[in-house]
Amino acid sequence: MSGTVLPPKSDINWQQVASPQVYTDATPNVFGEFVQETLALTRRLFIQLQRRPSTLFAGILQPVIWLVLFGALFQNAPKGIFGNTTNYGQFLGAGIIVFTAFAGALNAGLPVMFDREFGFLNRLLVAPLASRFSIVLASAIFIISQSLLQTAVIVITAAFLGAGLPDAAGLGAIVLIVFLLALGVTAISLGLAFALPGHIELIAVIFVSNLPLLFASTALAPLSFMPKWLQILATLNPLSYAIEPIRYLYLHQDWGLNSVVMHAFWGDVTFSGALLVLLGFTLVALLSIQPQLRRTLA
Repeated sequence: MSGTVLPPKSDINWQQVASPQVYTDATPNVFGEFVQETLALTRRLFIQLQRRPSTLFAGILQPVIWLVLFGALFQNAPKGIFGNTTNYGQFLGAGIIVFTAFAGALNAGLPVMFDREFGFLNRLLVAPLASRFSIVLASAIFIISQSLLQTAVIVITAAFLGAGLPDAAGLGAIVLIVFLLALGVTAISLGLAFALPGHIELIAVIFVSNLPLLFASTALAPLSFMPKWLQILATLNPLSYAIEPIRYLYLHQDWGLNSVVMHAFWGDVTFSGALLVLLGFTLVALLSIQPQLRRTLA
C-alpha cells in the first residue's frame, strides 16, 4: 500500500506473530473481575452503613438491652427451671445471639428491594459485569459481617454480666453456627426481594415471621417448659438447632460433637447433628432461590 513502510523481512519475528500467546494477555480474568465487582458492591453497602450508622447502633444496642432486661426479669426464677444454671443471662445469651443474627439476615433483602424500586438494580443488570451473582454475594457478605459483629458484642456483654465465656474452640463453633444460619436466612430474604412486588410486602413478611419464630424456639425457655404442641414446633424450627449448641457451650465446659444438646420428640440431637441440620437448611435455602435468581439476573 502506498505510504506504508514495512520493516525488513529479517526484523519480523514470524514465530511471535503466529503464536497464540499474543492474545493470551488480552484474555479477561473473569474470576478476578468477579472478585473486584463483589468487593466494590460490598464496599458500597458499607459506605451506606457509614452514612447511616444509626442502623448499626440500633442493631447492636437492641440485643444488649434484651440481654440486660430479660436477664434481670428472670433473675429470681426458681432454681432448675432453666436447666443446670441459676444465671438466666447465661441461658438467654444463646437465644439473643441467634435471634439477632436471624433478624438481621431476614432484613438482607431490603437494600436490594430499594435498589429495585429506585432503578439502581436495573443499572447494574445492564452493566458489563463478569457475573451478576456478585450482587447477591455482596449482600450476603455485608449481612454476615454485621451478624458476626453483633455476635461479638453480645458475647462480650454476656461475659460482663456473669455468663462466662466459651473456650477458643467454642467461640469458633459459635462463629460457624451464626455463619450457617445467617447465610441460609439471607438467601431466603434475597430470594423474596427478587420475587415480591415491593418493599411493603417484604416488610410484612419480616414482621409476620420474626416473633412467631422467636417464641416457637428455645430462645427464651427450654423445651421442658413448653406444652407438647409447642415442643413439636420448636424442634421443627431451625433456630432451635442454632440456639441449643451455643447454649450447651455456655453451660458445659466439656463439650464435644457427640454431646446431646436437645431432646426432641423423635429422639436426642447431638452437637454434630444440630450442625448438620443447619447445614442442610442453608443448602436448601441456597438451592431454592437459584431458579428465581436465574430468571432475575439472566
